[in-house]
Amino acid sequence: MLEKKENQRLSLNCEGILRCARYAFMPNKLSFCGPDKNRDLLYYCQTGKIDGGLNLILEKFQTLYPYLELIARANQIRDPFDERVIEAYWIGNQLLENIGKSALYHHLIDEQQLKKKLNPKLFKQTVSKIPLGAKPHHSFHVFNVWKRTGNLDVAHTLSTMDLCRISWGKIRKIKKPYLEVEYQPLILEKDELKLGNLIPQKILFEMNQDGFIKEPRIGQWVSFHWEFACEFLNKKQINYLKKYTQESIDLANNLVRP
Repeated sequence: MLEKKENQRLSLNCEGILRCARYAFMPNKLSFCGPDKNRDLLYYCQTGKIDGGLNLILEKFQTLYPYLELIARANQIRDPFDERVIEAYWIGNQLLENIGKSALYHHLIDEQQLKKKLNPKLFKQTVSKIPLGAKPHHSFHVFNVWKRTGNLDVAHTLSTMDLCRISWGKIRKIKKPYLEVEYQPLILEKDELKLGNLIPQKILFEMNQDGFIKEPRIGQWVSFHWEFACEFLNKKQINYLKKYTQESIDLANNLVRP
């Protein structure tokens, strides 16, 4: 009976946890985040077969998992790997609007331990964004926490911020194992971050002759993380991703006023 309940729980989590793994895969491969389990992550993502081991791997991502717990808790969702929670963090959705300012503040101090990881000036700058509408979206952490808080204690650059954010692009060419997509790069203009004009960008979509997206077609939209395609996007998802990315950029530029 216990085994049956565990299998039911895993099947309910299946799509959510797999989507999370697809986004977590590349920074893990680059040794930026999470435990040294990249081959396992690749296996789960490519086969779609999951067991309790995938939960254990993703729970050890010290920046990612506490954010998922925060979003789930604020929305009375028991499972941090619920697909709605995963989409809220990586892409964005209405769940982010239910996060209280106090909850986010205590999350950044207690769970992310930013007070210990950042110098006082950077910490003050980061938490000052909360009353201005900061949301626990992946892009908020990328653009507004100026040091990586995963396995590497180093500052972000413009290039690494662009690679680390979740980007969206329209497929223009397909030449395995690469796609050429059209996307807006992150640029610096007059000392402010912004999304630039559309340019072509080559990204991987296969590794060992298999990928996370199957049978891509020209004209489809994809998300990508560290230049690796994660999943296809629909119009609603693109709009959410654009919205929360732009909000995070505006906060980084101090363009939002109380």
